Amino acid sequence: MGQKTNPVGFRLAVHRNWQSRWYANKKDFAKLLAEDQLIREKLMEKLKQASVPRIFIERASNRVRVKIYTARPGIVIGRKGQEIDKIKDDLAKLTGKEILLDITEVKKPETDAQLVAESVALQLERRIAFRRAMKKAVEIAMNLGVEGIRIQCSGRLGGSDIARREWQRKGRVPLHTMREQIDYGFSEAQTVYGKIGVKCWICKKEAEATN
Repeated sequence: MGQKTNPVGFRLAVHRNWQSRWYANKKDFAKLLAEDQLIREKLMEKLKQASVPRIFIERASNRVRVKIYTARPGIVIGRKGQEIDKIKDDLAKLTGKEILLDITEVKKPETDAQLVAESVALQLERRIAFRRAMKKAVEIAMNLGVEGIRIQCSGRLGGSDIARREWQRKGRVPLHTMREQIDYGFSEAQTVYGKIGVKCWICKKEAEATN
């Protein structure tokens, strides 16, 4: 049986960073980890339309710094900063701690693996042909100068009775080479036939790499 590992976790010790950066003793660790998960779930649910690929969380005593990466910062900030204040208040009520929010814009959403996977999943939900959706995403990413991209869809593709897996690749995506900057994203499309999983791997050049 094939042994698969997450490309982000595989590279953590080399040149990727953790998405939660804090230290806790054994007694508090589980509670803080669950709190991180809750913060992420709430934000992802609230900012569904804002194209958020990842959220970084840092802690210092009773203060939590949440860094939101988004392709649409206007939606997160809202008119005159109303939305961001509301998010801050909601998270403060949820955790009972002081919340500091940072918004970072994703300059090229077409080369972010998580956003590409979500975009393909959204197209599948709108009943766009899966091959066409994958091909378009691959071409756009390659035109924007990535080293390589691979997209894989799994499930009842095109409404067929038997679930199958199909993928498209262009360029080089060396998953076993730890020094390569591989960005990975996963999303699910809720279609009338059931769930279709979408995975995306993007090999970036050194300068474009994200932590």
